[in-house]
Amino acid sequence: AKLMLGVAPLYAGFELGAAFDNIVGKLVFITETELYAGSGRRAGKKKQEGETQVEFMVRDLSELKIGDPVVHANHGIGRYLGLVSEDMGEGETEFLHLEYAQNVKLFVPVSQLHLISRYSGASPEDAPLHSLGSGQWEKAKRKAAQQVRDTAAELLNLYARRALRKGHSFEYSAHDYDACAESFGFEETPDQAAAITAVIKDMTSGKPMDRLICGDVGFGKTEVALRAAFVAVLGGKQVAILAPTTLLAEQHSQTFADRFADWPVKIAELSRFRSGKEITQAIKGMADGTLDIVIGTHKLLSSDVKFSRLGLVIIDEEHRFGVRQKEALKALRAEVDVLTLTATPIPRTLGMALEGLRDFSIIATAPQKRLAIKTFVRSEGESVI
Repeated sequence: AKLMLGVAPLYAGFELGAAFDNIVGKLVFITETELYAGSGRRAGKKKQEGETQVEFMVRDLSELKIGDPVVHANHGIGRYLGLVSEDMGEGETEFLHLEYAQNVKLFVPVSQLHLISRYSGASPEDAPLHSLGSGQWEKAKRKAAQQVRDTAAELLNLYARRALRKGHSFEYSAHDYDACAESFGFEETPDQAAAITAVIKDMTSGKPMDRLICGDVGFGKTEVALRAAFVAVLGGKQVAILAPTTLLAEQHSQTFADRFADWPVKIAELSRFRSGKEITQAIKGMADGTLDIVIGTHKLLSSDVKFSRLGLVIIDEEHRFGVRQKEALKALRAEVDVLTLTATPIPRTLGMALEGLRDFSIIATAPQKRLAIKTFVRSEGESVI
């Protein structure tokens, strides 16, 4: 018999039986990840658990460029002009240099960093600068508080109606979930981690989930959908992913196939990129339960499409579906957990009307070192392509 030694990370444990019986009996190997499943230990990645909100803020502000708009909790919107050091009689202190309307300057000590947040309104270039001491910011806060009350009343009504319905409470293996999370090649941003936690909490609560994830292109909404789909499949349910275009459906199909390649998860795509035979097989697989995840365009809402154990519907950019399709989506909401993804931050009240908004998660933090997306309108031509 040959003996070979190897060094490698071991995620899952194993048993060694008969070969060792006459020496030591059965050997059982248990790994650290199995002992601490669900504790969020991620090898080779920075621990986010230990970071405070202020540390997140510092990292967030470190991505600020000179001239970017920021919001001071007490004074409103100003422009960030960098960090300056001043001696106020107690030694050198660092301040954030902010500029308001009429070139009025405000110096905020780094110790008050928690009062500063990034401006998340329309385009940063067009951010309105507030006048210090004018009451403009107080008026804006009062107006926002009124809208919050209006929104709260609508939400209260919706929650009361939803409370009467019983949703499915998903159960899953924390160890398997950690293994899936480990295959994410990046570090989750604070907003992304919060959205993932909120979605999983919704899915395991026993109340029907209806959550909207709002975030810019490239901010990591798909990863939230992947984790939700994984939890649903682990819980023995089918997942339907609705995309507004064939191209998006194809893109999601490839992403999900890559991430679930190591898992016994059957995925199919329903779009015009697939042959008639493939579509027929997919529809059959959905009906008899052999398919776990199906990704498609509005074809998924056809009357001939039936699921045997549908538990989660993920909708990408719901506002791009038509009126009739929206009615079908509303009918789905009554039965299963729904997760909606959008890159279009629309005003909250309009969002309530268009999306039937329930729970809301915003992913506003860009992944580190992510470049801004630039969009140009050009005449089509060989040179441009």
